Amino acid sequence: MKYLLLILLLCAAVHAENFVAASGQLPDAPSPRPFWSLENRVTLGMLGSLIAADAITTQRGLNRGLREANPLMRPFVTRGAAGEAAGSALGFGAGLGAAYLLHHAHHYKAERITLRLIVAGESAVVANNVAALR
Repeated sequence: MKYLLLILLLCAAVHAENFVAASGQLPDAPSPRPFWSLENRVTLGMLGSLIAADAITTQRGLNRGLREANPLMRPFVTRGAAGEAAGSALGFGAGLGAAYLLHHAHHYKAERITLRLIVAGESAVVANNVAALR
């Protein structure tokens, strides 16, 4: 009786395998989300404009006798507009690079959250600069 049940079980497994193979091809995997989506383009455009506003307000503050609060950016901004541009490019590249690394690792939600947090932080910096200039 055990052997008969084992033979029936193996026959059912073989028949099920043929049924799956005869059904056709496997469905295509979903394509990955593109990095340069409309959402990312808008968010990175906002980040770029906020970094430009930060650079302008920082240089105006330095001309009025204020000093840079960020110790990492201080060596760049004290070198004038060229140093400010280099520091701003490095900051933008770091934000873009972090978002791209998260995107490449398929952490799409973390990518969106990271970009939005960077934009929120840069907005706070620009608001602080404007408040200090008034």
